[in-house]
Amino acid sequence: MLTEPANAQLVGSGKPQERGKNGAPAASHPAFEPHPIQGWTPDFIPNVLQEAIDKRYYDEVMPIAGPEGIKWAKALAQQEGIFTGISGGSTFAVARQIAGTSPAGSVILCMLPDTGERYMTTPLFDGIEAEMDAEEITLSRSTPGCQFDA
Repeated sequence: MLTEPANAQLVGSGKPQERGKNGAPAASHPAFEPHPIQGWTPDFIPNVLQEAIDKRYYDEVMPIAGPEGIKWAKALAQQEGIFTGISGGSTFAVARQIAGTSPAGSVILCMLPDTGERYMTTPLFDGIEAEMDAEEITLSRSTPGCQFDA
């Protein structure tokens, strides 16, 4: 399975990546658009991914919307205590979609190798300070890189 942001489908667009003589990307991919899934889909298709595309090392391309990734990153934190970033939430959202169409008893591996603390200033945490009490605000200010202003 290959997945990418719904609004920046470089592979799913079917448009080729412009490359220089050495094979490196020569320009931004024409299907690229900014998206909130940090760590996914730069504005070009790297050579290692191009090789996987050319050799069909994947079965399907499944796009996922950035807001869906944010929703599931928040749900993982609130319901399971798993603190991941937007890309982790997006990965989980795709795994849920796959699980919804897989035969009963299927085993699905979903790896979330990131932590959410580096995303404190991203849309993942928009509005969270409005829900914090005074003790939580004090605690957040004592943690470098995690300050929220109430």
